[in-house]
Amino acid sequence: MRFHTRKWVKPEDLNPNGTLFGGQLLAWIDEELALYTIVQLENSRVVTKHLSEINFRSSAKQGDIIEIGINVVKFGNSSLTLKCEARNMMTRETIISIDKITMVNLGADGKPKAHGKTEVEYVKNLLL
Repeated sequence: MRFHTRKWVKPEDLNPNGTLFGGQLLAWIDEELALYTIVQLENSRVVTKHLSEINFRSSAKQGDIIEIGINVVKFGNSSLTLKCEARNMMTRETIISIDKITMVNLGADGKPKAHGKTEVEYVKNLLL
């Protein structure tokens, strides 16, 4: 799995328990998935269609650093299916794993649009 982003857990990210609020982590993940998909499909119009079971396995506390990793599972006609993991760099534990996330490519009309992609392209190759 390629880890693309790091987030620092700050006081405003905590729940009343003093640990990372799950909703904040899911927001970070959703944003990272959208950015990754936008780069891969070269289209800023993408949406999250589906998240499979979300499995919280551990937590994080203030000051911890979270890494978010993404792998491409499958290219569909108008979609990209991804797998995601967030881990705590301080404890080396996986915080959350999501086995299947479907991101959909949209056209100017807001409806799913074929993207024509079949494999992962790396940013350095897209910029050439």
